[in-house]
Amino acid sequence: MEKKDKEKSFQSVGINWYPGHMSKAKRQMQDDLKLIDVIIELVDARIPFSSKNPDIDKMAGNKPRVLLLNKADMADPTVTDRWCAYYDGKGYYTVKINSRNGNGVNKVKDAVLSACSKKIERDRSRGILNRPLRAMVCGIPNVGKSTFINSLAGKACTKTGNKPGVTKGKQWIKLAKNIELMDTPGILWPKFEDESIGKKIAYIGSINDNILVTTEMASDLLEFLTKNYEKETSEYYGISLTGDKYEDLKAIAFKRGCLKKGGEPDFERAARLITDDFRNVRIGKISLEKPEEFGL
Repeated sequence: MEKKDKEKSFQSVGINWYPGHMSKAKRQMQDDLKLIDVIIELVDARIPFSSKNPDIDKMAGNKPRVLLLNKADMADPTVTDRWCAYYDGKGYYTVKINSRNGNGVNKVKDAVLSACSKKIERDRSRGILNRPLRAMVCGIPNVGKSTFINSLAGKACTKTGNKPGVTKGKQWIKLAKNIELMDTPGILWPKFEDESIGKKIAYIGSINDNILVTTEMASDLLEFLTKNYEKETSEYYGISLTGDKYEDLKAIAFKRGCLKKGGEPDFERAARLITDDFRNVRIGKISLEKPEEFGL
């Protein structure tokens, strides 16, 4: 890998990751909050802090909050439990789920009812019975909102996809008699104060790969894996990791046959391989952050 490629930082690629449709979606969400009783926010269990949009906290006010740690099957389970304990302590009704196979999804309705217990009791005291609770489902792109709603409703009631931005507009989904869900497009926030947060959001696929420097992203991810999941990573790739992310990337390129004509390593191809292996849990169940790293 050439020196100039090594020196490229995540920020230097000029990522335009906050396009106009996200700004419009945020304004619409602010208006729609007047219509709902509870906010259901999905975060990625691999990065429960970095995938949590601070703008939603600012907009939420005193609305009850249900927090779903989705893709829990992809994350380190012991770390996920620590995150659940942290958010429970902050007053969220927290549920670990895997929206693809439905694990944990049946607990979400109970969490919504618990979060809205004061409103339900208040309605009863006024003689209002069986008024449906209205919940807004929100989260950053590619965190699994549509798949979650489909799983909860038991049918394909929203569009789903594996690329950010599939959910285009607002729609209501009725669950039984007592809960209605409003799906919203995924939104990020205008500026990452911490560069590492932007990196982790890119690792999980919530920023379009086409606007990223793939080799830089994958080599940084490989550096993290070497420091935190060295055994799993070295065993999966069948190499001894050195701790030099560029040399390790080169070793994986040779080991996996990612080569150009003449036998030179194809760093771009090896980078895509590593990113894909991580996202598809081939290396193992990996969490990219822990509560204690943030002093939580």
